[in-house]
Amino acid sequence: MLLYQMHELGRAWMAPITYWAEANARMFSAPGSWLSSLPHAQRMAAGYELLYRIGKDYEKPKFGIHSVVDEGREYPVVEREILRTPFCRLLRFKRFSDQTDGIVDLKNDPPVLVVAPLSGHHATLLRDTVRTLLRDHKVYITDWIDARMVPKDAGAFTLDDYVATIENFIRHIGAERLHVISVCQPTVPVLAAVSLMAARGEKTPRSLVMMGGPIDSRESPTTVNNLATQKPLWWFEQNLIHTVPANLPGRGRQVYPGFLQHMGFIAMNPERHVASHWDFYQDLVKGDLDDAEAHRRFYDEYNAVLDMPAEYYLDTVRVVFQEHLLPRGLWKVAGETVNPAAIRDTALLTIEGELDDISGAGQTRAAHKLCTGIPQGHRAHLTAEGAGHYGIFSGRRWRDQVYPQVREFIARHSTAPSSSARRQPSGRGRRRNA
Repeated sequence: MLLYQMHELGRAWMAPITYWAEANARMFSAPGSWLSSLPHAQRMAAGYELLYRIGKDYEKPKFGIHSVVDEGREYPVVEREILRTPFCRLLRFKRFSDQTDGIVDLKNDPPVLVVAPLSGHHATLLRDTVRTLLRDHKVYITDWIDARMVPKDAGAFTLDDYVATIENFIRHIGAERLHVISVCQPTVPVLAAVSLMAARGEKTPRSLVMMGGPIDSRESPTTVNNLATQKPLWWFEQNLIHTVPANLPGRGRQVYPGFLQHMGFIAMNPERHVASHWDFYQDLVKGDLDDAEAHRRFYDEYNAVLDMPAEYYLDTVRVVFQEHLLPRGLWKVAGETVNPAAIRDTALLTIEGELDDISGAGQTRAAHKLCTGIPQGHRAHLTAEGAGHYGIFSGRRWRDQVYPQVREFIARHSTAPSSSARRQPSGRGRRRNA
């Protein structure tokens, strides 16, 4: 099928038009341009910018986290690559302080590994998650690499490989004090990774925080879940898997293209996106620059998508959404049976959004039915009232409603290096190891 090639041809054809639209938008809006003084110049600039943003190519955004403020003190933050595999980078956001007490505080903070979803968007979608966590934790994150940028000779990437990658990252950071937060899709492979490590007798993380994921997608199935079950696996392989064109580093690799995933995102609620773009145009015409900038920030992230390796995508459809192998106790990873009941020394917190239309109510909470080896006192569940899927890890509800309970749970199940390093929370301030 030539769909991917046609998409790349369309991008190349649109490029000059988007450059022209961007230039015209600037000329009709720049204060020093004579065109900006013409009648209806603001409408012209707004129309051209809208055309530019509809047609432009959206590259991967940057995290852009350069500092974090906690208790009135600002700490510089540096993004570092700690480990790299062909399909993923392990990043750390390292905080710095030039004050002795600040250095001690930062050193004693518990480490957290945020496992970002490999489901179409880049890990930068969790920017707000990372920025908030940095107030009280050492933060690592999985930064998945766009499959179209991975040379074909790097080999395949399966769901089993995903699990192995998480295991490797946990070992590299060190499980003794580590807390793992998985958001959406990775709740399944993260639970598998920790289950396998526990069954082998390896050290496991201090806690698992699972947010809005399809542990058991048979619970309250959503439109997303139904789509995966209404078609046989061969339909997905024949209709959604395409070959990366010759103009990209991953040429010849089989992928589920990001642009198809993006079309699926838009198709779930097209009226809302049309209305959003019309509002953006109106904001530009009225000079409401704050709302216009908020629109740009959202769609810069939302429209930036990545390709997924075909093997991994098809494995996920089959294992998670069609055959439900994890909750049925039938999932084997590289020949080892995944048994969440083997987990005993890791606390478990599950989080769901009351209005989540991607992972339905009960799908994440189902982890408690599987993790029977974890004592009841080390397990908890939170349903975030009024929160949709994105609200449980980004935005006001995440910061004000969800994060305080995540921070408290992590603190309660952390091992402090010494009793002198413990600090009690005050209001919404820091909560140290407890």
